[in-house]
Amino acid sequence: MKPRVPLAIEDWLTVVIMALLALITFANVLVRYFTNASFAWTEEVSVFLMIVLTMVAASAAMARRRHIRIEFFADSGPLKRQRALSKFGAALVALLFALIAVLSARVLWDDVRYGETSPGIGVPQWWYTMWLPIISAVIMLRAIGVVLRGGRAAAESPELPSSPQVRDEERAP
Repeated sequence: MKPRVPLAIEDWLTVVIMALLALITFANVLVRYFTNASFAWTEEVSVFLMIVLTMVAASAAMARRRHIRIEFFADSGPLKRQRALSKFGAALVALLFALIAVLSARVLWDDVRYGETSPGIGVPQWWYTMWLPIISAVIMLRAIGVVLRGGRAAAESPELPSSPQVRDEERAP
């Protein structure tokens, strides 16, 4: 069963964010080298982009069933037990990120209500905090997708686990 929302979205977001980080850092290095000064906004924007990059990568990892787990338990034993553990883990991840989405939405509302500004460059803080509940909800939906697929990763065939320990010779008929 393929995901309804293509995983290419997370892949391209990762590429774009990494490119932005590289460009910002390179521009700051050039400016610092030639002028002995630096852009004041680069650290704040870079930290924000790294956090978004981490969250986007977590969403892709969840959909591909590549999130952190104890492989001794997750990838050993009968396939039925592996699927049950995968579904249980995905359900817990969905619950966790639903909670994070709700709580971070409250933080977002406080930032908007009280007019908080960022410490570095003074832009509205909600410009940064609005992405946490959105991406948390996306991760939650990706985790729910794993549960609905019976514990399988997005691009996984029904008869094979998506463990990197499964070698090509094991997959051959």
